[in-house]
Amino acid sequence: MFFRPLPAALALGLVLGSAAGAGELRQAPTAVLELFTSQGCSSCPEADALLAELDRDEHIIALAYHVDYWDYIGWPDTFGAPANSDHQRNYAESWGSSRIFTPQLVVNGAEGVVASRRQEVDIAVQNAVLELPVGLAAQGDTLRINIDPKPGLGEAVVWLVTFIDRADVAIERGENEGKKIAYSQIVTDRQVLGMWEPDAGAELKLPLAEVLSDSADGVAILVQEDRNGLPGRIIGAASFVR
Repeated sequence: MFFRPLPAALALGLVLGSAAGAGELRQAPTAVLELFTSQGCSSCPEADALLAELDRDEHIIALAYHVDYWDYIGWPDTFGAPANSDHQRNYAESWGSSRIFTPQLVVNGAEGVVASRRQEVDIAVQNAVLELPVGLAAQGDTLRINIDPKPGLGEAVVWLVTFIDRADVAIERGENEGKKIAYSQIVTDRQVLGMWEPDAGAELKLPLAEVLSDSADGVAILVQEDRNGLPGRIIGAASFVR
């Protein structure tokens, strides 16, 4: 697991959100899809396009983590970050594996499939279930989060993930040289908000201007089990795109 301290403006508040503002809210997803991709990977554009297609489904929250370990072959990914590569390695370690690859799609933090194999992806998505509802509302200049108690589940981490909804990139070198590729749901940051307790739930309030800035126009809230510092199952999620 990795995180950095929250700015003071992102302090937790005991406020329940009740009304949504402008933008797109997703509060009843069945699947969180985390794509590990790279602009320098010749087999990734097909997976990038599939993620954009799947994101049209209101029951899916799609997130693209651009890794940096292919940068050496000639094209540094413009969205690549060591933290994204570390997140993928942490999944592999959590599953008892030492292998990471692109394009890989992780479904609800529970399993990874080859993201360019449509049949494998479809089966994993169809079988996906999120057990914990996450209430999310953008009201004025505030983003409000309400996660009800649900005894029987284990304690979990509440993550804030910001992303860019869409960007077009002209690839000038490397395996995808000469291509202009449309990317979607590009993760820009991932940080811990706090803990969700099954007997108490969690209520949070965040200033929207601090969460969404020029570098991000979407936010996902993920409730994810922790496995001794490694990522476990995602049990609940919601998202908002401005």
